[in-house]
Amino acid sequence: MTSDTTHTMFGAHRTTGDVLAGIDLTGRTAVVTGGYSGLGLATTLALTRAGARVVVPARRPEAARQALAGVAGVEVDQLDLADLTSVRAFAERFLHSDSALDILIASAGIMACAETRVGPGWEAQFATNHLGHYALVNLLWPALTASGSARVVSVTSGHNPTWRIRWDDVQFEQGYDKWEAYTQSKLANILFARHLDLLGRPHGVRAFSVNPGWIRTPLQRHLPVEEMVAAGWIDADGTPTPGLFKTADQGAATQVWAATSPHLDGNGGDYCVDCRIVDGNPTDSSEAARLWALSADLTGVDLTH
Repeated sequence: MTSDTTHTMFGAHRTTGDVLAGIDLTGRTAVVTGGYSGLGLATTLALTRAGARVVVPARRPEAARQALAGVAGVEVDQLDLADLTSVRAFAERFLHSDSALDILIASAGIMACAETRVGPGWEAQFATNHLGHYALVNLLWPALTASGSARVVSVTSGHNPTWRIRWDDVQFEQGYDKWEAYTQSKLANILFARHLDLLGRPHGVRAFSVNPGWIRTPLQRHLPVEEMVAAGWIDADGTPTPGLFKTADQGAATQVWAATSPHLDGNGGDYCVDCRIVDGNPTDSSEAARLWALSADLTGVDLTH
């Protein structure tokens, strides 16, 4: 159940500045995947303005450095979420130089791409959006537990009860559908946060999943203009449908809120929208545990062992 303190004055159009008003993150360390583009960039900028040191692991470090040029308090490192060797290498470098990690925001992702295979033949959206982040959190577990009050935020999408994990074909080897693959990966983000919070509570690590809302970002780069027009997102000239999209800063507000709000002390495992907890987690705890076991088997990483 949601406590009264989790119903804040914030809403769909609040900004990161609104949710961070009066919050000082000086001395705190955050990792923001995808932190140099779209929602991730807005998140990085907000956290650094509040005093945090932010590490941005990027598949294209030079592009990240250009996007973040002149931003104080940011460090860029190499990370390809679709490559477990890269994930391990980043985690080892981080653990070698840092004793504690206070905030991890899993903001990087891909959406509705053409069928792509990565690593040992994994479907790219499930691998990037879920498995890479699963492995990253597990490998950074010593730093998260050292914080004593760490938060992990898994950025997902608007949940639909028809979404499912294709347990009999999680890698879409029996026929690929780009939207089913995307929604499976986003459901995995919610399930991951739910089970991670259960495991993390005794160690002071809390986890949340966040739906940022509709935002025009590079996430839509794989979608043809014609498809977005047909969906009613934009008109034929590329102009967004009025009232449909938030700004990147408004979209980032909920993930920043979930990562920093003192009103959420004692909460965790929840699904958040518009800077509030949605009553009743839309996922099943047994499904979350099953996904954790599958992810551990696929990646060979499991903080519980």
